[in-house]
Amino acid sequence: MKIRDTSGPTLVRMVNPARGVLYPDRLPAFHRLPVPPGAEELAAWIWIPEWDIEPGGVSRQEIVAYPALNLVVEQDGVSIVGATTRLSHRDLVGTGWAVGALLRPAAVIALVPEPAALLDDARRLDAPELLDAVRSAMATGEGHRERAASALAAWLSRRAGPVAEPARQANAMADLLMGDSSVRDPEAAAARLAASVRTLQRMAHRAVGLPPAAMIRRRRLQEAAALVREDPAADLATVAAELGYADHAHLTNDFRAVLGFTPSAYRAGSR
Repeated sequence: MKIRDTSGPTLVRMVNPARGVLYPDRLPAFHRLPVPPGAEELAAWIWIPEWDIEPGGVSRQEIVAYPALNLVVEQDGVSIVGATTRLSHRDLVGTGWAVGALLRPAAVIALVPEPAALLDDARRLDAPELLDAVRSAMATGEGHRERAASALAAWLSRRAGPVAEPARQANAMADLLMGDSSVRDPEAAAARLAASVRTLQRMAHRAVGLPPAAMIRRRRLQEAAALVREDPAADLATVAAELGYADHAHLTNDFRAVLGFTPSAYRAGSR
C-alpha cells in the first residue's frame, strides 16, 4: 500500500530540536546543525556536544529522547544507538566531544536489519573511514563542527545509497508521528497517511523498532515536559487536557512510568 506523503516540511522544520532535553541549563556547549545537502532524507539534524569538566567533576545529562535511532561518532569509535523506552542519561567527565545524527527511517532501513533489537541499547559500527574523517575535522580550528557534520553526512549518503520510495514513505510516517501534535493515536495517523493501522505498525517496527502508539506517547511526553518546565504557573490538569491526556492522573502516570518522577517533582527540580 502506498502511503500518502502529507508531511510537506521535513521533521527538522516541524519540531523544536531542543525538545527532549530535561535540564537544558545543565548542558555543556551543545550545537545542533542542519543536515548538509544530499543527506536530508537520511538525518533530521546533526548534534555536537563539546565539554570540558573540571577534574573530579561529573555532568549528568538526562534526556527523554526522540523515538529514533542515532549514529554517533566519538573519539574512541562509532556506534548506532537504538531508540529508548525510558529516561536515558550520560555522565560527562574530563574533556571530550561527540558528533551524532538523529537518523530518519530511510537511514535506519539501510543501516540496521532489526532496530527493535537495539531498543535501550547500542552497538559498535566498523566505520574507520568515518571515524578518521570526523576526528580530523574536530581537531581543526574554526568551522570544525561544520566540517565534522559534512563528513558524517557524506559517509551516511555513501553507506545508505539512493533512497527508495518505501523509505520515503517511512520518513513521512515518522515526520507525522513525531512532529504533528494534532495526531494523538495510530488511527488518526493512518487516516492522514491513507494507510491501514497494520501498515503503519509494520513500518514503524522496521524503521524505529517501536509501535506507532509508543512514538506518539514519547512526543506527547516531551511536549508535556517542556510545558511543565517552561511555565511554572501552568496548571497540570490544563496541560494534560491540551496534550490529549485523559486527565491529570494519566499525565502523572506517564511521567512516572518513563521518567521515574511526577510532573510536580520535575517542575521543582527544574528550578
